[in-house]
Amino acid sequence: MAFPASADPNPITPVTPTSAAARPGTDPGGHHGRLPLLHAHLRAPEDAPGWAAEHRHALRGLVTEHGALLVRGLGLRDTDQVRAVFQHLAPALMTEREAFAPRHTHAPGVHSSTPWPANQPMCMHHELSYTHAPPGLLLLACLTPPRTGGATALADASAVLDALPPRLVRRFEEEGWLLIRTYHDEIGASWEEAFGTDDKAAVEDYCRAHAIDFRWQPDGSLRTRQHRRAVVRHPVTGRRCWFNQIAFLNEWTMAPEVREYLVDLYGPDGLPFTTRFGNGDPVGEDIVQLINTVYDDHTVREPWQAGDLMLVDNVRTAHNREPFEPPRDIVVAMAEPLPPSLCTPAPERSAR
Repeated sequence: MAFPASADPNPITPVTPTSAAARPGTDPGGHHGRLPLLHAHLRAPEDAPGWAAEHRHALRGLVTEHGALLVRGLGLRDTDQVRAVFQHLAPALMTEREAFAPRHTHAPGVHSSTPWPANQPMCMHHELSYTHAPPGLLLLACLTPPRTGGATALADASAVLDALPPRLVRRFEEEGWLLIRTYHDEIGASWEEAFGTDDKAAVEDYCRAHAIDFRWQPDGSLRTRQHRRAVVRHPVTGRRCWFNQIAFLNEWTMAPEVREYLVDLYGPDGLPFTTRFGNGDPVGEDIVQLINTVYDDHTVREPWQAGDLMLVDNVRTAHNREPFEPPRDIVVAMAEPLPPSLCTPAPERSAR
């Protein structure tokens, strides 16, 4: 990721991309990289929504070209202002379904970041890449930066694809990948929260319409299975991208003690989530570690500052959330759903 030197300097001022690794105390992992960064110059602090509307097309063009963009200087200070900026940049915000943890909703389509223990990382992934029509664009705004850590780090999906062993890529490209979930009331989002209804018939209709195999368990829990592509072509550029959550949602990404506890509690077939090859074979711990290592080697980061805006091309760019010292308040929205044909290998029978 590199910033174009030819960008119009006024009122969008390009800043030479910097590596957070060069700044003492901001990059304990020692990774090096560059994140496209813009300074916005506003006539007044309340002008952020108007500025976003005026420069929407330029910003979206930069996101398509570089995979992500961090805008600094907007002074975003509350959720109402953030919502207005988001809606100018992406007028049709998506309603989230199939979430792993219930978010706080600030306004329709505008949410808190995913609840996750502050001392644990969220590994690299592409948001909702297991769904029938994932978002093509992520919008994030920082109201309160963490004291330390907590960056939303990024990785280029095309570079990751090129760095993975060709044999592994070929298998996933041919077979796709499976996500298997069991919705438990005690862990993560319940099925009612994930699907936005307590009507089992509505959940079944949703699953059939979105290529999700489902089975109600004797204890009332829900187990689902969905088959998705692991490698896709970017809908605008045509570039091949590693686009999935094979590593992040695999059982071997869990802390060992957490995995052991969940296996003891629910059994190996009742874990809240895990991933497999498209033919149903397990994805081993060695493969998960390999994928996460490649992500680490291609990670770029810039610490959040209050008022920052980040736009992420969800196909071109994976993201994570690094451990942090609270507080941390990031507002999130998703937009531009991808066509189902991009992610779903073929129609599957999903009724049970």
